[in-house]
Amino acid sequence: MAVLHLTESRIRDLDLGSGIWRDSEVKGLLVVCHATTKTYAAQGDVRRNGRHIRTVRVKIDRVDRISLREARNRARAIMSQIQSGVDPTAGPKESGITLLQALDEHLQEKPFRNATVESYRYNIEHYLGRYKNRAVADLSRSEVRDIYQHLRSAKGQPTATGVMRTLRAVINTALRLDETLTSNPVTFLRLPTPKSRHVDELDVAEWWGKTEELSPIRRDLHRAMLLTGARRASILNVKRKDVDLVRGVLIFNHMKTGGRMLFPMGTFLRDMIARRLEDDLPFNNPWLWPSPASGKGCTTEPKERKRGLPSPHEYRHHARTMFIAAGVPYAESALLLGQRLPGASGGYVHAEHLVEHLRPHAQALENRIVAARASTLRLPAVTEERDAA
Repeated sequence: MAVLHLTESRIRDLDLGSGIWRDSEVKGLLVVCHATTKTYAAQGDVRRNGRHIRTVRVKIDRVDRISLREARNRARAIMSQIQSGVDPTAGPKESGITLLQALDEHLQEKPFRNATVESYRYNIEHYLGRYKNRAVADLSRSEVRDIYQHLRSAKGQPTATGVMRTLRAVINTALRLDETLTSNPVTFLRLPTPKSRHVDELDVAEWWGKTEELSPIRRDLHRAMLLTGARRASILNVKRKDVDLVRGVLIFNHMKTGGRMLFPMGTFLRDMIARRLEDDLPFNNPWLWPSPASGKGCTTEPKERKRGLPSPHEYRHHARTMFIAAGVPYAESALLLGQRLPGASGGYVHAEHLVEHLRPHAQALENRIVAARASTLRLPAVTEERDAA
């Protein structure tokens, strides 16, 4: 941090991106040369009872908006506060943050999926609409308990639990912003833990026959869901441009863990997708799973409960189980399912760099499924031989 007797002309001559320049005339006045702008700022140490509390820097304004004289006057006023032990960057002791403001802050803290944002806003604005402009500090335990009991009786336990979890997360954000808030009233509720999902064992031979009764697009979609174990949003939002037949890769852009995933297709899946692309080419639809009846243009509801077929999430359960049965190691099967590996080192593993390493494991799952399907195709021939005998 260089010291310079600042003048208007010297400030104009400072190079952008050259860093911080301290004024020799007014203690604490700085000129910060960013990559594209230059700004005045004041910096000093807040001390109380001779003890250093913190070093603070306060932005004054851009150098092209105010004069050097005005910047020096403002810097003197700020430094007077700092030397008196007052932190000019500290907010008010009580923000009186409302539930809606806390929601906005919560959704800005980190990137959320669109579906998550919509769910949070719907829960606050629809189910808690009469409270959204209330200060969080005014929500007592008894009032939150009454809200929960009303939702449980009027909307059911799953809805009540979901709304309370949203409220708990939003109030936790308010606690970080408002120092006067001491506790979260939702934490005193006894919310039921989600029941573990029970998934029956899949008879692949029987399942294959049921998929054969579907339309070609839905048939291939159900088979792709089992062969990949992909999440519902990931598999349904695949477009034709996301299929790389040369590399044998299916690209999932809608991942729960963020980013994209390159799934190495097995030989059967690659041939099936290739036929799918060729058959749907006359429709001129950008989606891999087109649906003229859908407003979006692609399939949005892949469930076939009436036909006894699994849901998209149940397919993930079956794929995970079959990976283990096929001898695929835990880490590789987790990466193929688009999951993050646990622990600090898991963050260093990038599945998109391991496509060819993961390909034999994806093929192992496919081989197991296709083998069961092949046994059903041989059944009629066996029956004919018995009849002839």
